[in-house]
Amino acid sequence: MENDMYSIGKVEEMCKITKKALRYYDKIGILSPDKISDDSGYRYYSKRNLLLVPLIKYYKQSGFKLDEMREYLGGASYFKIENGFRKKIDELISLQSELELKLRSVNDWYKLILEAEGIMECNACQVGVKYIEKKEMIFLDQDFKYDYMDSIINIEFTNYIESKKNAITGPVIISYPSFKDKMNGNCKKMRIMQETILKCDDGIKVEYGGGTVVSCYHIGPHETINETYKKMSEWIKKHGYTCEDECYERYVTDYWTTQVPEKFVTEVIFKIKK
Repeated sequence: MENDMYSIGKVEEMCKITKKALRYYDKIGILSPDKISDDSGYRYYSKRNLLLVPLIKYYKQSGFKLDEMREYLGGASYFKIENGFRKKIDELISLQSELELKLRSVNDWYKLILEAEGIMECNACQVGVKYIEKKEMIFLDQDFKYDYMDSIINIEFTNYIESKKNAITGPVIISYPSFKDKMNGNCKKMRIMQETILKCDDGIKVEYGGGTVVSCYHIGPHETINETYKKMSEWIKKHGYTCEDECYERYVTDYWTTQVPEKFVTEVIFKIKK
């Protein structure tokens, strides 16, 4: 009989599980030794008992807690197991959704950092024409007071997103009714927009893009962005374009990413009239 038993050290070696874990499993009643030597206190496990270790590992891999394992390994009814597995599936689906949301947020943010890095390395601040793909974004109309930090970080907008039980991703984009007013310090209104991760109701979303624009990157503090507006206005006049009054500032990197204004990258966008 002794030959059919395995010491705790042998079990550790065979099953790749620590002695500490084995002792803990014994303590909570998941896997107990078949025999404890009266003389030495050594723990011995039968081969049959040993075969519970792969089951425990598989339950653990599948996300089950030790208390749940103990119930199932103890001979629970099929009904109880089925009900427990159904709950576990729902729990894992919820976790999967949370992880996908986090991954999307971080990945989109990472892309913005790469974009800003490329713009700064090449000092790519030339005015040009490009097409912007159409997207739907959640928005909020607000007063504008030229306080960029307050407008971009925007506690009111954050609370609004939370009240709609949604989550945002990608750059903050602010539209201004008139690029001339914005440039001359006379702008009083703004519309903050951002892409949502979850589906957005029709009444709280707006279309962005879907047309040809004149754009230019601005590197540095937002307080000096008028320089880019003037450069774009001169370029538009020189090349014979006519633009709509509304303009956008797309904040590639800002206070969300760095507290160093010299590292801010903002894309200024004017819509070309059709």
